[in-house]
Amino acid sequence: MCSRKNQPRSTSTSTNGDDLRRALDWVLDDNMFTNLRVHGNVSWSAIGLIRLAVFWMWSPESSLVSAAEDAIGCAKRIFGSAELSSYQAITNALKRYSDQLLPVMWARFHVLMKQSDQTSFRVGSWLPLAVDGSRVGVPRTLQNERRFCKPASKGKKRKKSPKKRGRHAKNIKAPTHKKKHYNPQPVGPQMWLTMIWHVGQQLPWCWQVGPSYSSERQHVVDMLENQTFPKNTLFCGDAGFVGYDFWSKIQDKGHHFLMRVGGNVHLLNKLGYCRERNGIVYSWPAAAMKKKQPPLVLRLMQFKDSRGGNLYLVTNVLNVKRLSDQQASKIFRQRWGIEVQFRSLKQTFGRTKLRSRTPDCASIELHWSLVSLTMIQLLAHKEQSKAREPAEKTSTAAVLRIVRYIMQRSHEAPPQKDRLPKKLAHAVTDTYDRKSKKKSRNYPRRKEEPATGKPIIKTATTQHKQRLKQIRQLAIAA
Repeated sequence: MCSRKNQPRSTSTSTNGDDLRRALDWVLDDNMFTNLRVHGNVSWSAIGLIRLAVFWMWSPESSLVSAAEDAIGCAKRIFGSAELSSYQAITNALKRYSDQLLPVMWARFHVLMKQSDQTSFRVGSWLPLAVDGSRVGVPRTLQNERRFCKPASKGKKRKKSPKKRGRHAKNIKAPTHKKKHYNPQPVGPQMWLTMIWHVGQQLPWCWQVGPSYSSERQHVVDMLENQTFPKNTLFCGDAGFVGYDFWSKIQDKGHHFLMRVGGNVHLLNKLGYCRERNGIVYSWPAAAMKKKQPPLVLRLMQFKDSRGGNLYLVTNVLNVKRLSDQQASKIFRQRWGIEVQFRSLKQTFGRTKLRSRTPDCASIELHWSLVSLTMIQLLAHKEQSKAREPAEKTSTAAVLRIVRYIMQRSHEAPPQKDRLPKKLAHAVTDTYDRKSKKKSRNYPRRKEEPATGKPIIKTATTQHKQRLKQIRQLAIAA
């Protein structure tokens, strides 16, 4: 019997490609696509198409065609074959089947998010989801302008008045015309991206894309109509996601919200619609009263922001035990991470301006860029949650460098300390104390946004109470 000291050490032959293949197999499962309907002549599988789409978006190549060729070569090296062999084949398949594949990918991400880290999946009993929107540029082509730019108004041209000839004609001032309503001018071709983002795990939940003049609130309403959200979902948004109609649609779906309010919001107090106590306010605009719709009962909270100013939040969770002020403050302050998510997509991932010259290709480029970005963030979160690293410490730039390095050197067999799981676990932001600010002093495009101010709160009048009494009588009669 030989001693353990004299036994030969076992050498691992696992390569970088094997590690990346195991990581993708954890995300993609054959059972995901049982309900996928494809044409009978299709020769590729859904998993093979998604792998190529992900490699395509991960590729560092500058042009889409070169990136597709790189993705095909990477799939051949790691999986032995590529089910599609050209850029046109990949884009045509994604154009036709992305509407079916995206909801499947979202549902799979939700399951894996809960499996990888259950502690940060909920804050108390709530599933906190932030909502926000941003614009992404596309090349200025005729097709992109027609799809994504706001159409110019076709108003009637005014006839020029005849010139007055006289002694004092030069002293007559031209009449000034004021705008009757807000009508933003057409911008360059851009796509509007509205994202629903998981606050606890700092990962995208789902999203919707539209032209540059789209309404982010309408996008959220559409996602509420088309998707199913878990119980006790709490939507969290900034001062742009306000309004009686918008809040009513969230509440009618059985969900809750936590929104920032400012001077653009009018509220009532002392209406008597429910038991009065400190912090109870009502949203009941004149249009809702005329339609005989009941008021929305809200809870108003006040905090201090990072600049020392006042921060006002409203929620339809009236029970303080279900959502305390401390939980509300924590959730809203973590909501800022969605801005970092947009920065990761645009700056780190290089999608400030897309590369597609046609609208359909631009849509699939943006959708699958988000899918591939979410995938590498989820893979990193899985490994870092084992090391008990908080979700906000993940460095997207470091994770992207690791994945691209492995794609280029998939045939190499690294030592144990340089394996993909180990690298992802250590892909976190720096931990040293920063003594200076990261932002520059005179950045030319910096936007100094004005403060939202305080919501306008008025005491309910006798007319409000009479209208409320009529609505109650109609409800009893019905």
